[in-house]
Amino acid sequence: MPELLSLEDGKELVKLARKSIEYYSATGAFWREKAGNDKFLKERGVFVTINEFPSKELRGCIGFPYGVKPLWEATIEVAIEAGFHDPRFLPLKAEELEKILIEVSVLTAPEEIFGEKKDCLKKIKIGQDGLIVQRGYRSGLLLPIVPVNYAWNSETLLEQTCIKAGLPKATWRSAEVHVFKFCSQIFTEKQPNGKIEEINLEESLKK
Repeated sequence: MPELLSLEDGKELVKLARKSIEYYSATGAFWREKAGNDKFLKERGVFVTINEFPSKELRGCIGFPYGVKPLWEATIEVAIEAGFHDPRFLPLKAEELEKILIEVSVLTAPEEIFGEKKDCLKKIKIGQDGLIVQRGYRSGLLLPIVPVNYAWNSETLLEQTCIKAGLPKATWRSAEVHVFKFCSQIFTEKQPNGKIEEINLEESLKK
């Protein structure tokens, strides 16, 4: 299990993501100031999610599910991808920058769920696990926060991850399918460029 990040670490990452988006919006170039935090030198999976404020409607979300680059560098890249190259949305405009919330999810390494597919339901914990479903060249990923936001159970999460992969929703039951689970720490702005907090998904389920 990787070392947990502190709230101060999370704040630093969210600010780095926002600075990267703002710099790219102004210059068309990548922010490349190397982070001084040693924890950010480790290769970690990371996603940046952009939500509209105050509606919290999704405005972009891109990430690396696996640790392929140092965390600081990966955060910069996926922040820019989420803001300007998510194919589901138009690129952010400068006037939107004060109307969005930045959220950073730092992932654990995905671990495959082995055994009978019917047993997947018992091995997935809502409020803790996100999923990746793979069959052949198709792959879909949903972050741990998604089933909490939509009050899904484990089966619905599996089905929706299949749909995200462009597969029929019951495909997860097939022996040809690989299912992986992972956890994440989630840090988000409460207001644009404002207070940053860590989201506790298990506490969110109790509300």
